[in-house]
Amino acid sequence: MEATRPGPVEGPLSGIRVIELGNLIAAPFAARLMAEFGAEVIKVEAPGEGDPLRKWRKLHEGTSLWWYLQSRNKKSVAINMRLPEGQEVVRRLVRDADVLIENFRPGTLERWGLGWEALKAINPNLVMVRISGFGQDGPYRERPGFGAVGEAMGGMRFTTGEPDRPPARTGISIGDSLAALHAVMGALMALLHIKSGRGTGQVVDVSLFESVFNMMESLVPEYDVFDFVRTRSGGALPGIAPSNSYPTAEGTYVIVAGNGDGIFRRLMGAIGRDDLASDPRLASNDGRVRHVEEIDGAITAWTSRHSLDEVTAALDAAEVPNGRIYSVADIVTDPQYLARDMILPSTLPDGLNVKMPGIVPKLSATPGTVHWLGPQLGEHTAPVLAALGYSEDEIGALVESGAVAMGGAGGQGQPA
Repeated sequence: MEATRPGPVEGPLSGIRVIELGNLIAAPFAARLMAEFGAEVIKVEAPGEGDPLRKWRKLHEGTSLWWYLQSRNKKSVAINMRLPEGQEVVRRLVRDADVLIENFRPGTLERWGLGWEALKAINPNLVMVRISGFGQDGPYRERPGFGAVGEAMGGMRFTTGEPDRPPARTGISIGDSLAALHAVMGALMALLHIKSGRGTGQVVDVSLFESVFNMMESLVPEYDVFDFVRTRSGGALPGIAPSNSYPTAEGTYVIVAGNGDGIFRRLMGAIGRDDLASDPRLASNDGRVRHVEEIDGAITAWTSRHSLDEVTAALDAAEVPNGRIYSVADIVTDPQYLARDMILPSTLPDGLNVKMPGIVPKLSATPGTVHWLGPQLGEHTAPVLAALGYSEDEIGALVESGAVAMGGAGGQGQPA
């Protein structure tokens, strides 16, 4: 497995220290991606319950399986940032940090004396990644914003679902995940600016709604020029034909993307419609879009007479892009997933073997690595504080005041 490959190879982010002040999805996902590629990620959690993600979705022995994935390779330090003593610990963490990632509502860290101006004074080369619902300025900046709101405001929900039904959502927190990807991208660009000697630290301002909006392709110019409002289109891809999901004889569906000119001709030949393959009306995409119902009807008539295996075999032979619609049961046994090390055997703290997703992207010389799964709350508080120069007595005083909390050692799971 790539994630457990032996050897001294360091990740491309080795030597980069990241402080994570985030909860739930967007900021923790961004920090996880950096941790998988070698960054030292110190996750600051509130004493007591810690990140609420610890209790989200399916729990095993009281801990979320998602937590073990989302926090792999991170060190957990339990700090009460509402107390002055806890705020000072964060400031000391920031002194030698390269990146800080947070997703509090704008203004929260400022109230705790941990805003950009305060932290920049401590570490001028700090990259501060700030993820929020609506950004750090503008009339909506103080509104609470979750991924679902960002998906709605960013335009995704309006275009998702069947035309005759209410707007739908994807079955995952896509808005948060898109924000996380933009956050990592921004952090790496800002780090490159510093490491190449061209400047100092800066704020990377990432909003949920803008991260979604950035994915919306030609939505705005089409509206501006043609007054066209893209709306829900079911399984079809608007303005690109043919690209849709089609029923098979056993009631399953297959994705067929025959929207290239040459691909379309091969597709029509595979389904026995040479008349459509040679039809000059359908020679290019703009013509096919005008006659998409006729094309989709011809494809549906063919797929409906054949099993899923027959459809995919015929389209593979014709070199037409197609795909089964995978469930997770399909994913964990698929040979391509397995060949690409995308199903990672791991072990939870109680010894339970569990499959986890592998690492993306694949780097040939410095691949990502999983060293451990999500830690116990405060598991690394003592060693991290000691590395910052706190004495045993000082750490004891911080624990006594409630500014920090300790966790049990050895609680983290491992890759198998």
